[in-house]
Amino acid sequence: MYAWIWRKLPFGLPGKIVGSLLLATTMVALLWYVVFPWAEPLLPFDDVQVTQEDSGVPGAPDGDLDTGDDGAVDDAPPGDEHDLPYETDRNNTPPPDEDE
Repeated sequence: MYAWIWRKLPFGLPGKIVGSLLLATTMVALLWYVVFPWAEPLLPFDDVQVTQEDSGVPGAPDGDLDTGDDGAVDDAPPGDEHDLPYETDRNNTPPPDEDE
């Protein structure tokens, strides 16, 4: 098919190059502005359905939610709010000496 189109394009090699670029641009524009907008409602790309379990909070265990005065969900155990297993005051703490 492409060889047939190449043979049918007029004006020698420069005309064939310009004609083939014009045909390719026309086909891309036709797809972009006509075919794809027509087909978009028929495709399921925007058909997103998110369901929630009973808790209403994704990833939270059922029945184990603690809400504060402001209604925000606090799923951390009481007293364990800022207990981190690493130091946050400085980066790249040196490893302890083996002599100590």
